[in-house]
This record gives sequence, C-alpha cells and structure tokens, in this order.
Amino acid sequence: MPTPAELNREAKTDLRRRLLQARQKIPAQVWRQKSDQICDHLDHWDYFRRCRVILAYTSFRQEPDLSPLTQRHAYWGLPRCVGKDLHWHLWTAQNPWPLTKGAYGILEPHPESPEVDANLVDLILVPAVACDVKGYRLGYGAGYYDRMLSQPPWRTVPTVGIVFEYARLPSLPRDVWDRPMRGICSESGLFLS
Repeated sequence: MPTPAELNREAKTDLRRRLLQARQKIPAQVWRQKSDQICDHLDHWDYFRRCRVILAYTSFRQEPDLSPLTQRHAYWGLPRCVGKDLHWHLWTAQNPWPLTKGAYGILEPHPESPEVDANLVDLILVPAVACDVKGYRLGYGAGYYDRMLSQPPWRTVPTVGIVFEYARLPSLPRDVWDRPMRGICSESGLFLS
C-alpha cells in the first residue's frame, strides 16, 4: 500500500507531465504574445521598477520568456547549476560574458562572471510548471528552488512564480517543505498575496 508521500509524489509527477505537454503545444506566436503580456504586468508593478537586482531565469522548453525585461531593468541575476545548488551571477544586457548551455541544456552565465551579492536582491522571479492560487509552486522535481528558498539569505526575499494562465490552478499537491510565493504572474495579471 503506497504511503501518502508516495501518492503525493505520483500526483505531482502526473500533473507535471500533463502540464509540460500542454505547454509544448502552445504555438510560437501565442507563446511570444503571452510572454510579452507577463513582462508588461511585471514592468507596470511599482515594486519591480524599484528593485536593485532581480533574480530570474532563461526560458527553457517554452517557459514564459522574460528576456524583454532585460532591456528595461539594469541588473539581473541568472542561475548556474552547480551540483545540487544554484549559483547566481550578475547579468546585464551589456554583459561581456556570453550565456552558454549548462548541464541541462539551459543557457547559463559564464562561471567567471561576477556573482550576485545576495544583500542587493529585492525580487526572485521563479520558473514553475504550475502555481496555485495560494502561491504554491509545482517545479520540475529536482528541488533546486526549494533548497535555495529555504536558505537564510533568500527566505525573506519576495518571490513571484511565473506561469501561463492555464497553469495557475485552484490547488496543487503539497509537501511539508513547500512554501508559497509572494505572488503569481501570468498573462492574465500579477496576483500578489
């Protein structure tokens, strides 16, 4: 007989698979339009415009693309996967360091590019497979963001899960270590808690 934890893991795995398949089917023009709407919602948020450094991600497998925002905001932190951890490097549109494919095929900062000072980070834009209306996130299953967001320098930094509206769900299966994001942003709007 499966334990509740095993049932929860199975539910997450099945939901993740179905939502990723749906995301892959979004036509390129619709994907670009929805990504641009997400960028506009963030760009019109007063808090976003006041942030010193924003941690974000490079779009992979049809995740919402936030790259237009790099032209509108000066300082970004982009992740590089090192073992089971994320290392954050400073990135600007004028950065002399090119992004290169990392271990998972995701574009990452060069290892020698400057690292982000955690004390300057005012916002973390978190990639997700899905988020629920209470702010809980379904990630990709490797736990990179769960581990990071549980560490002292990041616990108090506001987080916003980034998803397309079809993946903003009424509820998600949760584990005891899951913590809600401060908000969710989809093409339909920015939803802060």
